[in-house]
Amino acid sequence: MTTGGSVRLPHAALDQASRRLKAMKIERILGLERSSRPYDLLEIGCGSGWISHYFATHPEIPFRVMAVDVHDSRVVHEGYEYVPVYGVDLPFPEASFDVVISNHVIEHVGDRDAQLAHLREIGRVLRPGGVGYLAVPNRWMITEPHYRLKFLSWLPRPWRSPYLRWMGKGEFYDCEPLQVGELEDLLDRAGLGYRNACIEGMRLTCEMEMPDHLLTKMLRRVPDSALRVMVPVIPTLIYRVGCC
Repeated sequence: MTTGGSVRLPHAALDQASRRLKAMKIERILGLERSSRPYDLLEIGCGSGWISHYFATHPEIPFRVMAVDVHDSRVVHEGYEYVPVYGVDLPFPEASFDVVISNHVIEHVGDRDAQLAHLREIGRVLRPGGVGYLAVPNRWMITEPHYRLKFLSWLPRPWRSPYLRWMGKGEFYDCEPLQVGELEDLLDRAGLGYRNACIEGMRLTCEMEMPDHLLTKMLRRVPDSALRVMVPVIPTLIYRVGCC
């Protein structure tokens, strides 16, 4: 994908262990349980393919999994179907899927118009009663996760690529992270219902990745009501979305 004459690069996480934990977190946040028929699941921006593979080979819940991406970075191909895409448009009819996953994709699709189109496509292909998982890096994260630079996304947009070049990390900052208000405005404009799951996601990440860490032990003692003030600065914004 190109924007303003510059190429947007793939940033796929390729290791199995982290992708398995991510898939398990997605499963729990979406509340996916055994059903009388398989779930039709779409992963947009499947990257390494490990998340699609996890659901396609789930030992207890049946899924029929379709994966799409603009770059084929897959390291595992078994169990699911894959279709290449060339932008935000999805090559599927309306109401095709029970579950849609967009995990750290929206920041890569382009400007705000492209991000809005991405969300509208999620709503278009979701079935009534279906559920979607949406995660995006928060603009106010301290360390930008794609380039590992402090405060990169805090800068005004025209300063980001020069800072990247100055630090020797690349030529063009090809991401558009969002803050809470911007993301919820786009969700409203896309006609998607949503529930902020940032605190739940933070708790699950800590419990699954570092159960014995002091931070995890402290979080167990703090109620959600006291953590809500942190939502605007939580590094990853996570939403459960669905058709209105």
